[in-house]
Parts: sequence; structure tokens; C-alpha cells
Amino acid sequence: MHAYLSTTSQLLQSFRAYEIKQIPRSENSHADELARLASAINDKIGRKVPVEILAQPSTVAFETCAVRYENTWMSPIYLYLTNGTLPEDKAQARKLRYRSVRYTVINDVLYKRGYTTPYLKCLMAEQGDYVRREIHNGVCGDHSGSRSLAHKVFRQGYFWPTIHQEANSLVKMCDKCQRFGNIPHIPAEPLTPIVSPWPFAQWGLDLIGPMPQGKSQVKYAVVAVDYFTKWVEVEPLATITAAKMEDFVWTHICCRFGIPYAIITDNGRQFD
Repeated sequence: MHAYLSTTSQLLQSFRAYEIKQIPRSENSHADELARLASAINDKIGRKVPVEILAQPSTVAFETCAVRYENTWMSPIYLYLTNGTLPEDKAQARKLRYRSVRYTVINDVLYKRGYTTPYLKCLMAEQGDYVRREIHNGVCGDHSGSRSLAHKVFRQGYFWPTIHQEANSLVKMCDKCQRFGNIPHIPAEPLTPIVSPWPFAQWGLDLIGPMPQGKSQVKYAVVAVDYFTKWVEVEPLATITAAKMEDFVWTHICCRFGIPYAIITDNGRQFD
């Protein structure tokens, strides 16, 4: 359509004056009836509607769209993959070589590749802003959250480095999301990390189940995880009682790793 528009603009320059007018649908009934004439004619009647086939477009000039990566985050990666151009700084050049392994160039277009994902087309900031807004609040937009919006962009086959930060800022500035979104009533509080002083000093203990019944009618499992080494101890159980918990802690923790400094549970009755 852009080629037809440019050809039309060139032809209009040869006229002294012209007027472009859109015909409303109510005044276009004769053209609609003429368009439906081919399907309305009976095949047994000898009348025919002539059809002219254009072998080539009426526009002679062909336009090529060149992809430009000047002054964008893709510039150093694209130049290195196509021409082998590296920065003068050795540290930056080494970082660029490692970073460029995740990208490839196909038909002069930069793509990001992954182990479990298809090729993702790399976009500039302006293109990414359009894609992000179209997915979030476009015709089929559902005003999803920031994390869901970023994953939807990935599923559409696009990528740029700051997609998560820009998706989060878009959701925060969206008027409809702020008006009709769920309001969290929990007061903001920083997370409290649990740090173990040394290996096998602090364990987390919890139960899993009920699960599909196995041999000896076992359908539960007690799990203990060391906070320092992330070592896991598991035992299947048929019943979950305080005696079973005591036997598990003595056999799998105390006798193997020594008496722990602390055991963290969810205050279940079996751990009393």
C-alpha cells in the first residue's frame, strides 16, 4: 500500500487541482450490486462477467526496507556478527563475544535464540513500545499483569533486554489497571531471609500428601531440607503421627548429621 501511495502522490503532481472524497456506504449501492453480479448470475445463462488479470503490479518502482541498527542496543551485537567489529576495550570486547553467542542474524535481521524457545526477533525501543501497548490494551488486550505481559511478548516472537522493566512501568501507568485492578491490603514489609550459620545446623521439616497409594499403603512423605547445603532427606509414610516424626528426625538427621541447632516447621500437630 505504501508503494501505491507514493505512485499516486507522484501522479497527482501533474494536475493543477484535485479533490479526494470518501464515498459513504449508503451512496455506494450501485458499486456493491455490480460486485455481487458474478455470484448472482446463473451458470446456465450465457452471460459472463469479464475478468482482467494483472500479471504485475501497476507500480513500477519497488521499495526496499533496510534494517538499521544505529545507536541502539543491537548495534554492537549486529556489527560483531556481520563484520566482526569489536570495541577497543578488551573487557568490553570479551563481554560482547560472550553476549553475541545468544544471537544470530537471518536475512539482515537480528534474532535471539534459546534452548527451549524459537528465534525471537529483536526490536528497538520504539517498536517494543508499540508491541507492548498493543498486547496490553489493544483490540484484544486483556490488561494483564507485568509478568504475564512480558511472557505474552515472548510468545509472539519478540525480544528486547528491558522488556520486564517496561512492562512493569506500563502496568503501573495504565489508567484502567489502576482503576479496576485488585488492591493488596497486606502492608508492605521487607523479606526476612533465613540464613544458616553452618552446614546441617538448621533444617526445614514438612509433610507432603496425600499422594497416590504405593507399596505398604504409603501415601505421605516427610521431607527435611538443610538451609545451608540444600540437602534433602525424604521418607515415605503410611500414617503421619508424632512418633513417626520423632523416628524420622532421630534416624535421618540426628544419627547422620548430628543434633541440629534448629528445626523449622509449620506448627503442625505431628511436629509437637
